[in-house]
Amino acid sequence: QVQLVESGGGLVQAGASLRLSCAASGRTFSDYSMGWFRQAPGKEREFVARISLSGGGVASTADSVKGRFTISRDNAKNTVYLQMNSLKPEDTAIYYCGAGRSNTGAAMWPYWGQGTQVTVSS
Repeated sequence: QVQLVESGGGLVQAGASLRLSCAASGRTFSDYSMGWFRQAPGKEREFVARISLSGGGVASTADSVKGRFTISRDNAKNTVYLQMNSLKPEDTAIYYCGAGRSNTGAAMWPYWGQGTQVTVSS
């Protein structure tokens, strides 16, 4: 089993930055990836970013946040980060951290955290 705990959400003004953290505990695998999804009120959960835990850490980011959000990892701490810059009101959502095998789609990952709220005011 893998347990994921997110932190770092909050209320900020448009244009500000936040860094989300996701700490993993329990059993993890080198062939796993971790990443972030978000869900805004009344909308479906959408992919934000993912990064592999092996090798150089292959990362991918949704077009909607590319250039503003950066995903990174610290394998020694079993932690993945999401640096969010130039935040917009439309980034307001609950952000969920997930983990699963790298050869599967992120939406199919079996492990998820409880989520952390990010609210961006205009």
